[in-house]
Amino acid sequence: MSRAFELAASQPWLMLPAALDSLMAIADRQGDPEALEARLGRPLENTRVVSMRDGIAVIPVTGPIIRYANMFTRVSGVTSTQELATDLQAALDNPQVKGIILNVDSPGGQATGINELSDMVYAARGKKPIKAYGGGTVASASYWIGSSADELVIDDTALLGSIGVVVEVALREAREGEKRYTITSSNAPNKRPDLETEEGRAELSKTIDALGEVFVAKVARNLGVNPDQVPAMGDHGGLKVGAAAVASGLAHRLGSLESLITEMAKSAATPRKLSMTIVKTTAELHAALAAGADPQTIQLAAAEQVDVAAIKSAAADEAITSERARVNGIHGLAAKGFEKEIQAAIDGGTSVEATALALFKAAQDRGISISGIKADGQGADPATPVGKGDADAAQQKSAVSAIVAGAVRR
Repeated sequence: MSRAFELAASQPWLMLPAALDSLMAIADRQGDPEALEARLGRPLENTRVVSMRDGIAVIPVTGPIIRYANMFTRVSGVTSTQELATDLQAALDNPQVKGIILNVDSPGGQATGINELSDMVYAARGKKPIKAYGGGTVASASYWIGSSADELVIDDTALLGSIGVVVEVALREAREGEKRYTITSSNAPNKRPDLETEEGRAELSKTIDALGEVFVAKVARNLGVNPDQVPAMGDHGGLKVGAAAVASGLAHRLGSLESLITEMAKSAATPRKLSMTIVKTTAELHAALAAGADPQTIQLAAAEQVDVAAIKSAAADEAITSERARVNGIHGLAAKGFEKEIQAAIDGGTSVEATALALFKAAQDRGISISGIKADGQGADPATPVGKGDADAAQQKSAVSAIVAGAVRR
């Protein structure tokens, strides 16, 4: 048994049966991939060709898919998720790339590495338009990858589905005179289950079922459906063709690769109107970033324009009005014999109330009673003289009120 065949046979696969048989046959013929590479004497290239069309990067996802690139990928025509991830990241980082198409035509591949690549494609949503196109077979592992894009467009004759995991176990008799023993530690009886027994196969099925559940869950996430719906959508591991695959929800629509490239290139050439987030303070900026706003769509609010001239004019008008009211109020307090006090109040900027109080004190100094001031201010006959027990503060307040009221009346 060749080393390549042993490596291939020990892996769980997400691949159509015919393609897996072909892969196993190639592996059986090639022997040791590392020895083959040494014989050829050529360095291993870890890059693949990505074609650019009008700003759209087309990444081929073709043939059986395995995790790591090596000489086996070269001689068997398979693709590695390692190379696909490198190509995808390069397209995402290149500012000249306005959109990405995964051109898928693959029967599936090795289970390991597929989930990581699928998550990478899914995470690229929103960074750049990323779509998958299926013109031939988009099955098993390749469907897992294709469903991760923003949209999956397929040809009328494309085959989609095969959602499930399989392990192809080939048991061969030992050579004549050769015996093989497998001994496992007592704490790990399930490390090497005997696949010739029902119990051993059941133990292996647990791992396969667990991988299958992950497959279904990720497809459900990619398509935005409930995981319980996925098995029926994919005909429980079967394949659906073109329009039937679209009708069941496995793909979004029918189309061609050329029309998809043209469509994405045209969309990329049309400037997009970004929804801007206006912030006024540092706190609002932090809140917008925490909410996931694109920094390119955040705009600082423009400083409010202040009309200084208008403010000055309004202030001047207000000052003039206030001063006119003050002077008129003081003139209203004028009484015969108090002309000097009135003029001093006007010139000194004294308020109406303060002027009234000053006049009250001046009147007291001249022997004029409070009742007389009230009578003068209210236009009434003097009332009963003020009682001796009244407080000075009350007298002043009453007098000022009377004087001011008299000024208003005048």
